[in-house]
Amino acid sequence: MMPADLDTDAARLREEMVGALAADGVFADPGWRAAVKKVPRHAFVPGFYLPADQRDGQGLTVWEPVTAELGYGRWLAAAYSDTTLITQFDGDEPDWKTPQVRHGGAPTSSSTLPSLVVRMWADADVQEGHTVLEIGTGTGYSTALACERLGSADVTSIEVDPHRLDQAASALYSLGYTPTLAVADGLYGYWPEARFDRIVAACSFRAVPPALLAQVRPGGKILLTLSGWLYGHARVLLTVAEDGTAEGRLLGGTVSFMSARTHAAPAFGNPAHWAAGLPEIGRAARHSPERITAATEEAFHLRFFAQCAVAATQMTTVGDVVHLVDVVTGSAATLTPVEDRWEVREGGPVRLWERIEQVLSAYDEAGRPGPETFTLHAYDGRQHLRHPQMPGLPLPRP
Repeated sequence: MMPADLDTDAARLREEMVGALAADGVFADPGWRAAVKKVPRHAFVPGFYLPADQRDGQGLTVWEPVTAELGYGRWLAAAYSDTTLITQFDGDEPDWKTPQVRHGGAPTSSSTLPSLVVRMWADADVQEGHTVLEIGTGTGYSTALACERLGSADVTSIEVDPHRLDQAASALYSLGYTPTLAVADGLYGYWPEARFDRIVAACSFRAVPPALLAQVRPGGKILLTLSGWLYGHARVLLTVAEDGTAEGRLLGGTVSFMSARTHAAPAFGNPAHWAAGLPEIGRAARHSPERITAATEEAFHLRFFAQCAVAATQMTTVGDVVHLVDVVTGSAATLTPVEDRWEVREGGPVRLWERIEQVLSAYDEAGRPGPETFTLHAYDGRQHLRHPQMPGLPLPRP
């Protein structure tokens, strides 16, 4: 049973959160501040997981369930923190009546941190009178903010997981928000409500889905995150032209979202099996894999650019050895540290690390440009990332 003073406690914590976000400069538009102040986030997250301070003996993240019943203060404080709250792993819905501690797992649904939700709506230049399509309803919190800001009649939100949408709908309707909701794959948008002034995706895609381009009015905009199997990410704000083509610059920052389920990376098996077929003698690497694995903003963006050159490639590290695996072409590569250099062994029809090296060298020769200097063009079923001083980087076929 919830405490009698829940609404009072929530209002106080929400006011504190709004103040902190305002101090960080989140609210360029006062309309979004008013929405965050009004919408009760706790109503959308009756249960979620937070990471424990220590990993388990196998190095896996320990995820602790958080509900009001398990700890009212911790639950409500987290609900009004600027934190992403994980609500689902591996597509399996938890039993929140008897939630269990989890070890590892891939998050597949969450309530995105409030500052990023506001940033996404603001970056898409959403204004009164716009009709919007949100891809990825999730818990429904970001949907509620859009309804509060624009009015429910102008908001459509779709979610691929029917159970997630059912829970979000219950929370939204209980608070008086009545957007159009549908179970649908974001890869194909939602034709019954098209065309939209804005489309905003709370998941990531390997390439811009063509259906989205066709569902936006000329002059309308699409804000989405591009990602891939190297887990490189980039955000792009596209403007759609009369002829259905689109272009727009990449945005700065290190924002990432979970992949749309139809664009998730496939399993590739045991890295040792792939490495067994590689030549015994390698070569010295021209670039260290740390160029794309380091915990830096430059590496974050470089990983996306490298990913464009080897779109079907995945990467994992076993011990000190970095493995690259391409399940589409059957190509593979390893990078092994040897004294003061890295040794590369490559096999298959595509030299994976050689292609990545070409991108890294071109990036260096161009003066290490920031993401905001790259433009994405979508036209005639093709998509290319372009920069004045670098060769075009193709995205995977949509």
